[in-house]
Amino acid sequence: MKKVLLLTSVLACIAFANPYAKCVACHGANGEKVALGKSKIIKDMTKQEIVDSLKGYKDGSYGGAMKALMKGQVASLSDADIQSIAEKIGK
Repeated sequence: MKKVLLLTSVLACIAFANPYAKCVACHGANGEKVALGKSKIIKDMTKQEIVDSLKGYKDGSYGGAMKALMKGQVASLSDADIQSIAEKIGK
């Protein structure tokens, strides 16, 4: 039982340490999906485009049809989280 609890705790820490984890459901593990049939394929974006778009969603200056949804998704991301996502997914 202790091993199960330890493993669960470790996996939870890893999931929360990865800011991209909550993006995977819509954008795919590598940013390869068109989220909800409306977004760009984010793996084709440059790192700077990803940073600019996420910061724009956060401050309300960027976005189209999914603007309101994305504003909520990025609200808790720090600048370091945004940079981490860009490094993981961007060109």
